[in-house]
Amino acid sequence: MTPLEKIKSYRGKEFTESPSPFMRWLNPIIVAAEPGKLEFTYRICPEWLNPVGNLHGGVTADIIDDIIGATMFSLDEPYFYTTINNVIDYFSPVAGDEIIIAKTTIVKKGKQFINAECEIWNSDKSRLIAKGSSNLFKTEIKKN
Repeated sequence: MTPLEKIKSYRGKEFTESPSPFMRWLNPIIVAAEPGKLEFTYRICPEWLNPVGNLHGGVTADIIDDIIGATMFSLDEPYFYTTINNVIDYFSPVAGDEIIIAKTTIVKKGKQFINAECEIWNSDKSRLIAKGSSNLFKTEIKKN
């Protein structure tokens, strides 16, 4: 089973078989998966909040970095990619215990570099919470 097929097999469920312990901790629900595009939902946990009770910006950045990493797996590339940068724009706060939606897209795929984007929306997609863009570099580390 390819990594993309494995992700797709969890559609509508928690992705408990992710190779990433961090992703398992974030506990996303798979909504959609295709090569270079993923959509996950997350329920905001109390541990993810800043002192005023909204989703912490660092956790937002972590979600963006993590789902973009999963998007690399959806490409079924033989090598791992590493994040070079992660640029985040924060647009709107979101409170605890809400559902958020993260959607990724590959903007450009070259031989060594990939540029990817992620948008995080509120549950009905009426409010953009944050948007991130990352450049990733192909490593020499082969996947098993």
